[in-house]
Amino acid sequence: MAEKIRENQFDEVGVNPFNAPIPGESLTASPENPNSWERPPEYTDQDEAMMAVYMELTELDTLKKLVTIINDGVPLDEIAQVALYRGYTQGKYTPDMMLMLAEPTIYLLIAIADYADIEDYTLYEGEEDDIDTEIPEDNITPANMDESEEKVETKDIQKPSEETVGKGLLSRIKKDLPSKVKEVVNVKEEIEE
Repeated sequence: MAEKIRENQFDEVGVNPFNAPIPGESLTASPENPNSWERPPEYTDQDEAMMAVYMELTELDTLKKLVTIINDGVPLDEIAQVALYRGYTQGKYTPDMMLMLAEPTIYLLIAIADYADIEDYTLYEGEEDDIDTEIPEDNITPANMDESEEKVETKDIQKPSEETVGKGLLSRIKKDLPSKVKEVVNVKEEIEE
């Protein structure tokens, strides 16, 4: 009697494990046609690169999608990672520059969420379970670990500053971004009605 051949884990998900690049195959690519990340980057200045990220994220179609996915609860750090990785693979900046753009990009996404009146956006996955981000009740006084009678100062959430996002981008975030976001939110509300 013929036995039925048992499916393996690759057959279950429809993946052929032998359909992959051969080790060292990237070294045989033609040097005349390098990948975009193998060429010199388009931006070497952080402010110029951040301005390019700003321009890309605030295009009307992109901004509509951003407002929707932020409202759906997608963490802002994941959105920033995807946007920055895309710019890296297009050869706009180096991996080091990509890491330096992470903080200003997240501040930009926070500003977009604030201007779109999205109050319950998620900064990162697992944020609600993080003890460090819990906001104490108004009637609770922070414990003073020094056992002195000095008052403990509490810090507010840091707003974007020139140091974090750059002078040119900060002025655009304050002047241009609110009108762009309001335009997108108004269009979205008209479509839903």
